[in-house]
Amino acid sequence: MKTGKQLAGLLLLTTALTFPVQAIAQDEGQPEPAEQDAGEAEPTDQSIDEPGSDEAQPDISVPGGGIIVTGRRFRDPTRSSSQVISVLSSEEIARTGEGDIAGALGRVTGLSVVGNGFVFVRGLGDRYSLALLNGLPLPSPEPLSRVVPLDIFPTNVIASSLVQKTYSANFPGEFGGGVINLTTRAVPEETFVKLSFSVSGDTETTFSNSLDYYGSDSDWSGFDDGTRDVPPALKAFFDSGLRINDPEVDQQEIVKQLGNPNLVLLQEVGNTRPNFSGGITAGTAFDVGSDGRLGIIGTASLSNKLRTKVVTSQNPLDADLNLDRDSRNFVTDNRMLANAMLGFGLEVGEHKLRWTNLFIRDTIKQSGLGFSELLVEGDSTITQNTGWYERQLLDTQLVAELKFADLKVDLRGGYAQTQREAPFEYEFVYVRTNQDNEDTGNIYINVLDRQRGSASVAFSDLTEDLYYGGIDLSYPLADWFSATVGYAYTDTSRLSERRQFLIDGGSLVPAVGALRPDLLLGDAIIDFYNIGLSEPTQTDPAFQADLEIQAGYAKANISPIVGVSLDLGVRYEDASQSVETVARFQNPFVSLASTQIDNDYFLPGATLTWEITDALQLRLNASKTIARPQFRELIFQPYTDPENQRQYIGNPALQNSELVNAEARAEYYFGRGNRVSLTGFYKEIDSPIEPYVSIGADTSFTTRFANAPKAELFGAEADFQWTKPLFDWGATGWLESKQLIFVANYTYTQSKLKVAAGDTTRIFTAGVGPIETDAALFFNDGDPLTGQSDHLVNLQFGLEDQDKLQQITFLINYASKRVTRRGTAGLPDIVEDPGLTLDFVARQELKLFNQPLELKFEARNIFGRGNFEYLENDANRIEINSYDVGTSFSLGISAEF
Repeated sequence: MKTGKQLAGLLLLTTALTFPVQAIAQDEGQPEPAEQDAGEAEPTDQSIDEPGSDEAQPDISVPGGGIIVTGRRFRDPTRSSSQVISVLSSEEIARTGEGDIAGALGRVTGLSVVGNGFVFVRGLGDRYSLALLNGLPLPSPEPLSRVVPLDIFPTNVIASSLVQKTYSANFPGEFGGGVINLTTRAVPEETFVKLSFSVSGDTETTFSNSLDYYGSDSDWSGFDDGTRDVPPALKAFFDSGLRINDPEVDQQEIVKQLGNPNLVLLQEVGNTRPNFSGGITAGTAFDVGSDGRLGIIGTASLSNKLRTKVVTSQNPLDADLNLDRDSRNFVTDNRMLANAMLGFGLEVGEHKLRWTNLFIRDTIKQSGLGFSELLVEGDSTITQNTGWYERQLLDTQLVAELKFADLKVDLRGGYAQTQREAPFEYEFVYVRTNQDNEDTGNIYINVLDRQRGSASVAFSDLTEDLYYGGIDLSYPLADWFSATVGYAYTDTSRLSERRQFLIDGGSLVPAVGALRPDLLLGDAIIDFYNIGLSEPTQTDPAFQADLEIQAGYAKANISPIVGVSLDLGVRYEDASQSVETVARFQNPFVSLASTQIDNDYFLPGATLTWEITDALQLRLNASKTIARPQFRELIFQPYTDPENQRQYIGNPALQNSELVNAEARAEYYFGRGNRVSLTGFYKEIDSPIEPYVSIGADTSFTTRFANAPKAELFGAEADFQWTKPLFDWGATGWLESKQLIFVANYTYTQSKLKVAAGDTTRIFTAGVGPIETDAALFFNDGDPLTGQSDHLVNLQFGLEDQDKLQQITFLINYASKRVTRRGTAGLPDIVEDPGLTLDFVARQELKLFNQPLELKFEARNIFGRGNFEYLENDANRIEINSYDVGTSFSLGISAEF
């Protein structure tokens, strides 16, 4: 890292340091431009002829003290920013009725939500998106991602969400699809306390049968009471550095402590209860000194939701998609989400300071029971799974936005930690042979020999620490020219460990194998049959992953003539990314599963904005960016995603991807809050990372990763927003104060992989290491990128009162088919079909004993669109992860004092 340190020293010497890492990249286009500081009340959406709008400006916290607009006359950030952005204010988020920010972002042009809260921008996966909180990076508690899943952020802690789709040099170089900046609530205007409570349910789960296991007394809260702590005998084994088959290890004692009935005894629950959630938010502000104001805001909430799904999952026998295994899996997820935020804001003259502390804990208690038919062998199986998955985020960040005459100084820094723990992941498999010539041929039996039954338990632990900091300075050198230069530093460290144990039955007889799991692991049976353990993960049980980035940039905003501005700059990044195995045994195996990627890049970006008329403007953007492999994609360690039961394993031979981006956008504004825009975009990607599936001996799928040779992506977006007061049409009475709101956006995207003869990719093989392999074995020329839908449509149609809180909104979302994983060995790609969904949200203010209350009713997925993921050829279709979703309903009430 010598180059990076020399760069840091040079920039420090010139005092031109700035923390651009998460800047939204809006700098001055003219002297004394119209600036929208975070938290300032200004009009949100107005044209030049409407300066008197009373709508509140969205609270947006970014480096540089706020969004600096390109002209003096417009204050709508979407219109006046020097980049292509979309902003969801707290009011717009509330109108969607979504409970988490990922759902609200799914309504933004070109954005789609895939899986458990991962946001795709223009069909590019989450590795191409950047998620920030108050302009600062966030680590992820997900083993599969370096990007935090946005469904863990409840909307009640978010003041605004900004999406920028064009790159500029004061962003991190890892920018492929866009950046999503979440701004937390800051200094309140007045003292308040808000209480909220809601109940909800869905047609597939509520008042129907579900599955559960006892766990611990405090499971309802998402916090374990110690029941799931690593048992003493197993902890002593971990600390000893011995291997499980060493004679000093008492395997029977460990197995006895693993067989806790409260964690393995699955139960059927009838008449499943509804979901519930509740929260409190409070804030105050008071004067400090002659020109200072201190604000404090805090919020805490807890939700507990149940979801049961019956998943159809099938396995192919061959490339013709003849069936080998046909399964129906009953899965109940009990999700507990707790969050708390405490923020302090201080404004003294032109200076602003913000200290934000955030805690989020997202826990899933999972119970599963699967029934499978092995069509070739003729066996039937029952598989029982129980699990407990904790995701936790702690984040503290300090931001100082200082202004000394024309000189602006931003200081930003902080620390964040994410954790994911999954103790006691149990799986029990019982087998019925269906053989008439066997005494037990019609009985489900588990003799723990991995032929007629098996059992396993796994413990996973992930901790990621992120340190970040920087300083930025901006200064207008002339009335038509402003400059910003900067330096930023981030240091990310992740320790991931997974230990899995297979329970060996010894000489277990079939009659004993018919016992249920908690009795099968009884102390007497363990001793009598000498039940022991084996550990398949002992080759690579733990990994240490690190990513250090030092960056500097210089950029300028130039306004050579009235109505034209040019924002251009270049960023230099020097980064070191590594993954190494961590020794856990006295006599470790020699592992080849390591990664060291050292690269430096110059990444330019430029955006030209031309205000053709007061209502029409044109933007052109070109840039070069990169995408780094995620830690999980590099770590050669198996992992099962509890959301969809997919098994993953990384590829230590992955390399960075490089992107060239171009975009053109025309925007037309007509009247207050009304606009239409058309956008065309193009991206060329060198070495894109794509997931593919390999098939095991039991025909099960494992998802792996590889660099495809090249890819290109192009498309177009159309965005339309229109509001119309009914009074203008002569409405009277109840309709007189109402206005119509119509928002529509459409994104068309085409992408294709480019694979030529002689192209290769690097695949990691255990015991061998990286191997150069023909890329055509994994990728087909012309296939679309994974995660990319050709068509994305969002429609909002609503009616709302302009004098009081009264809203009804219909929301329509459509996404066409998209590939989730590449097929290999002659198999077609695995495809997901999201289809069309319709939601309805109503909000109404009423008074009870002179106390204003807000009622909110939601109906989601009214048409009952299911989840469909499958393999298909001309003759057959195999379901991979398909189930009925049902329609959900929610009723909430809140009161503010």
